[in-house]
Amino acid sequence: MTPLAIDVVGLNKHFGHRHVVKDLALQVREGEIFGFLGPNGSGKTTSIRMLCGLLAPDSGSGTCLGLDVMTDSVLIKRQVGYMTQRFSLWEDLTVAENLDFIARMFGMRGRRAAVDAMLARLGLADRRGQLAGALSGGWKQRLALAACLLHQPRLLLLDEPTAGVDPRARRDFWEQIHGLSASGVSVLVSTHYMDEAERCHRLAYIADGRLLVSGTAQEVVQSRRLCTWEVSGELPPGLAQSLRSLPGVELASSFGATLHVGGRDAARLQASLEQALRGTGLAMREIPASLEDVFIDLMQGSAGPQGAAR
Repeated sequence: MTPLAIDVVGLNKHFGHRHVVKDLALQVREGEIFGFLGPNGSGKTTSIRMLCGLLAPDSGSGTCLGLDVMTDSVLIKRQVGYMTQRFSLWEDLTVAENLDFIARMFGMRGRRAAVDAMLARLGLADRRGQLAGALSGGWKQRLALAACLLHQPRLLLLDEPTAGVDPRARRDFWEQIHGLSASGVSVLVSTHYMDEAERCHRLAYIADGRLLVSGTAQEVVQSRRLCTWEVSGELPPGLAQSLRSLPGVELASSFGATLHVGGRDAARLQASLEQALRGTGLAMREIPASLEDVFIDLMQGSAGPQGAAR
């Protein structure tokens, strides 16, 4: 068995009367890219902050990099790289000055050589004198990743790191992540993008503070046992809403110029669709359920965000 970078059980966190994370149990293997998914307000960010030592759990137990999550937060923080949802470096410092400041905070020896090496590694050398605030979204993301990696962490915790950047920057970012994983760095990454979720070795889905399902993408899809049909043709307005009310239909969502309609009672679903679409000129065909179908189903079945939980 591959050793575990994260192994926690029963983690809970309250903010006042709000129970934001409820009995979280999570295992992430060393060198694994683990996707953390869920709607806004589901408790993903709070969970990540507990794992990296920024928030103390109210209860629970377990380890992060072999250190106790309840008592060793200071030691954990020195071995973890945490990338927040929003760019959190200093916009009035240059690229190189930001990295030098991070290196000084960690008390790194030979920090100038380390900064130069990281600038070269992430393709930032030509921008070392540019103010961070003047960078585009993709370059800010690259600088934030450089800051996370500077102290050579064993675990990266990335909170929606590619939000708001262009497709090429996202692709380049994921190439970096897979390279890090191959070198033995463990990665826990939260994302709303299904193409990114499919790049992860394993996934977990959290809603209303509870972990609902985890496993490989294939295991997650199979666990929901969805039968899915694709409806195509000249789709009239409001079709998805009308189909949702049919017996056997549990989800109906637009996918480009088509609709995906799903449910668990295959016979009932098919009969309802055939009757509803008879004489409309619309076509229907059965297709494998996608990861996106599954997460739409999970979102519909969960209680949804509570208050301002993150």
